[in-house]
Amino acid sequence: MDTQPTLQFPAIRGVQAGREYYVTMWTLRTLKQISIFDETELPAELRAQRVLSKARIPEMAGYVLDNPKDYVFSALTASIDSNVIFEPFSKESGQDRLGTLKVPMDARFIINDGQHRRAAILSALEHKPSLAYETIAVVFFLDIGLERCQQMFADLNRYAIRPSRSLGLLYDHRDDKAKLARLVVMKSELFRDLVDLEKSSLALRSRKLFTLSAFFNASADLLEGLASGDLEQDAQLARGYWEAVADEFPIWRQVRGGHLPSSEIREGYIHGHGIALQALGKAGNALLKRYPAKWADHLKPLSKINWSRSNARLWEGRALIGGKVSKVTTNVTLTTNVVKKALGLDLTKDEQSVEDAFRRGFKR
Repeated sequence: MDTQPTLQFPAIRGVQAGREYYVTMWTLRTLKQISIFDETELPAELRAQRVLSKARIPEMAGYVLDNPKDYVFSALTASIDSNVIFEPFSKESGQDRLGTLKVPMDARFIINDGQHRRAAILSALEHKPSLAYETIAVVFFLDIGLERCQQMFADLNRYAIRPSRSLGLLYDHRDDKAKLARLVVMKSELFRDLVDLEKSSLALRSRKLFTLSAFFNASADLLEGLASGDLEQDAQLARGYWEAVADEFPIWRQVRGGHLPSSEIREGYIHGHGIALQALGKAGNALLKRYPAKWADHLKPLSKINWSRSNARLWEGRALIGGKVSKVTTNVTLTTNVVKKALGLDLTKDEQSVEDAFRRGFKR
């Protein structure tokens, strides 16, 4: 091996589960230059990875290109199907972990974790070659065979839990709609206590009434076509609307004050669920467009709607399917139609079409 050409990388040597592994840095150009074994044509039982989903690549590449100053990719994990040589910079104890990793030119690299990141980087490089000299961390494991590679893939993904959508929105500082939803919640004494910023589904004993993800959807629908681009101004409009809506639901304030458990509201009323919040947002959008200056004068009818879940004649098939709240698009539209009708607002062509189909099915 000493006489044959090698690839050489500065690396850190470590031990995990009794096996040596190495951590190094590759330039993004290196990802393009080094051949990675393509398993696409192999049957599933002979692959060490899932098949690359090409549909994911444009979005991931766009993330890099749109955020050149603050994109973040975690380390790739790869296996080297070859013998390697690690030469430490120093043989002194405690310093022999830093050195040079020498890998034969004909070594076969297999990506155990990060194939979509790699593909996205290669796509981004085509559009922005200047990325070539940036780096990404790579963790190498050695000559471990198909069975171990497959087990690595299973283990690496076993405990990979995607964060809740609410938590993702809470920490997203790029999405203007996420910024707006957070700002409205944070500046509203009422909704700050009613909206759960982390969970995307509420536990039975939760003291909150809505999730941030539901509030995000509702606020995005509320300001559709109305946003000025001024975050403070748009948040002020949205906050004003939601707090005016809350005045028509005194029971929400009782939850905030601890006088009623939120679970009792969710169990008893449609307006204690995200589907109602989104319907109120969609209807509010039409209301703000129709009455730009006096929209608040037209909210009184909201308190006249019978929001009780026991009112199956109104809600079954709309907000409820078999007595359970349904958040699918059609049900959101049918719930919105109830709110818009109460507020004296016209349905859009699509909303009327969904309404007509619902009524035809109801008559059968």
